[in-house]
Amino acid sequence: MSHLNKRQLLGGALAVAAIGAMTPAEAQNRGTINFLQGILLDGAAFDPSQVREAARVLATRPFVAPASALPDPFSSLNAEQFAGIRHRPERLIWSDDNSPLLLEPMHRGYVYATPTAVGVVENGLVRQIVYDPLRYDFGRVQPPSNPGNLLFSGISLRLRDKPDSALITFQGGTFFRARGHGHALGAMARAIAIKTGDPRGEEFPLFRAFWIERPATADQVVIHAVADSESVTAAFRFVVRPGDMTIVDVEAELFARAAVDHLGLAAVQGMFLHAPNRRRAVDDVRPAVHEVNGLQVQNGTREWLWRPLNNPATLQVSSFVDDNPRAFGLVQRERDFGSFLDDGQRFDLVPSVWIEPLGEWGQGVVQLTEIPNDSEVNDNVIAYWRPAAPLAAGASLALAYRQFWCWQPPEAPALAKVTNFRIGRGSTARRRRVLAEFASDAFLKKETSEPALHLSASLGQALNPVIRLDHERGVVRVLFELEPQGEQPSELRLVLLNGEAPISETLLYRWTP
Repeated sequence: MSHLNKRQLLGGALAVAAIGAMTPAEAQNRGTINFLQGILLDGAAFDPSQVREAARVLATRPFVAPASALPDPFSSLNAEQFAGIRHRPERLIWSDDNSPLLLEPMHRGYVYATPTAVGVVENGLVRQIVYDPLRYDFGRVQPPSNPGNLLFSGISLRLRDKPDSALITFQGGTFFRARGHGHALGAMARAIAIKTGDPRGEEFPLFRAFWIERPATADQVVIHAVADSESVTAAFRFVVRPGDMTIVDVEAELFARAAVDHLGLAAVQGMFLHAPNRRRAVDDVRPAVHEVNGLQVQNGTREWLWRPLNNPATLQVSSFVDDNPRAFGLVQRERDFGSFLDDGQRFDLVPSVWIEPLGEWGQGVVQLTEIPNDSEVNDNVIAYWRPAAPLAAGASLALAYRQFWCWQPPEAPALAKVTNFRIGRGSTARRRRVLAEFASDAFLKKETSEPALHLSASLGQALNPVIRLDHERGVVRVLFELEPQGEQPSELRLVLLNGEAPISETLLYRWTP
């Protein structure tokens, strides 16, 4: 571990002394930013271990909520005005040389008012990026004449040969979003989630500073960041590799200011409004509206789980207990434009987000939270790894994982896959008709015999199951009726068997009224 040298400590002290004219809250907030910039001074040699040291030292200090005040008119921008503020292409970082990637320090405003510092690493040295209004085209907004150093709301990286579309963007809290070639914008990731869906209220960590290493090629770019919140600080290293599926390797170390008993790591979130399995209160010309339609898990015992998503009437939290999970993610399986009929959003082109742990994660759960949703602008589904052991005050936790922004997960199980799942009215007003289809090349073969079925419902009854093997389409179709027990949710479980051996994914679904 490296420690702060005299020059860094002096630089941080001078930065803090320079803010004495601010209010105490502003001074404390600016002090946090200046502390982080003082760790890696402008012109100093870059040492990645200092980013970790910055997060560690910051955890020993009281948390100070960021001062998000902005001068007029930036303090009152609406969504349209904020979207009209564009970074001038010729002023993007590295636009004046032959760098294969371009960096956009993103303007603050609208819901993105929290300030974050941005620095770049060039030839091994740090260069702090200072806010300059000349970088931006403000559209219809008249900027103030002397705004000062407003810092930034985040960063966005673009490939030089595709400057109009972001490769990866970090903006707001610890949210970030990437995409591969040909992807539309879809699901998002969170570096840290704390108490998501918890009755005590959610805590939202935020990125306080970024340092981006100038890339030598378009093959990869390395981003370092420090995150901060009431309970934890964290140091991150993101290695981003663009491609048909963009891969992001994440190394993280968290330092606890306070005990945390509900910690979410490697979080992925997206929007699910309606689909054939859930059309609650739907009056929409589109057959389906969702960025992701299922949680897929390969657990530590190598069982493949598929959990179709839901837009429930009440908050639903599902926990999939595991020991050293092999992979999980929120997946968009539907790739037919006709399933959405939406020319604007192109939900058929959004990426799935798949997480593979690097190293052993121990005991915990893959937790899925589904929030009632009435608008496609809301990300109402989030999945993450929740360690079983709480993080004690003063403790630290390190982990690493590989994140794929892909069309489908890179590893496909040698099992029949769920390709269709629908729920509708049953033979009585109380009953619900359920249809599931499993697809496999093996089902195309005439010699393949009809599989056995394991079907269960935790509450109520699964009645009159029918299995139909369709050789022409290569699918096995399962139909049954669920008779609920009152208004209680019921956990459904379906798997196709050859003898005792599974030949399909395990389909899990929580039916709710």
